[in-house]
Amino acid sequence: MPDQGHSIRVLVVDDEQSVADTLALILNRSGHESVATYSGLEAINAAKTLQPQALLSDVMMPGMNGIELARYFAENHAGCRVLLMTGYDSAFEIAQSFLPNGHFMNILTKPVLPQTVLAFVASCALNLPARG
Repeated sequence: MPDQGHSIRVLVVDDEQSVADTLALILNRSGHESVATYSGLEAINAAKTLQPQALLSDVMMPGMNGIELARYFAENHAGCRVLLMTGYDSAFEIAQSFLPNGHFMNILTKPVLPQTVLAFVASCALNLPARG
């Protein structure tokens, strides 16, 4: 069950479909509403319907990469928390370049443990307004 009874809407993005599907399945089975997508453009389109509260995205993807996607979400879905995942050290350096521009990004090295993803989503639940 989600932390404190909050179900979080989570958008998962990874060009490795098995990774996206597995993370979405784990989140859905934990009581959250999660959708797997496989590209930045697909994620932007899915966000129109889902209105995610959290975005989990791979960094290195063809087309729009995860950092560009995170910047799009910062500008267009201000309340959405972002967690980036990467298997490449260079992605950390690229992400650091956005910090002076006011973009903070949580970045984890793959493989990301399910417990880590669930803890991140639980932290998002703590920032939701109380239900009344």
